[in-house]
Amino acid sequence: MILYNVTIIINEEIESDWLIWMQNTHIPDVMSTQCFISNRILKVLDSPNEGITYCVQYIAEDLIKFEGYKSNFSSKLQAAYPETFSNKFVSFRTVMEFIE
Repeated sequence: MILYNVTIIINEEIESDWLIWMQNTHIPDVMSTQCFISNRILKVLDSPNEGITYCVQYIAEDLIKFEGYKSNFSSKLQAAYPETFSNKFVSFRTVMEFIE
């Protein structure tokens, strides 16, 4: 299993709107690709960064499914961030493999 983690550090002024958009639009759009079997969103409580830090995690059955997402969907979905969030967040992505 593959964990795709997106860490986002956002300005406090957009937190509420961003969270609503993530829960109601972006995460459902990512899940509709059929590349992931589950997801979760977490708020980091002890982040050393300025702003508010969230981790959005998606689980894929295997690397092939994740690569399919990356090749066919990720650019379009990342480009769909609303203009009102521009320059008010930074993000980085990590791909991890579960060790059983």
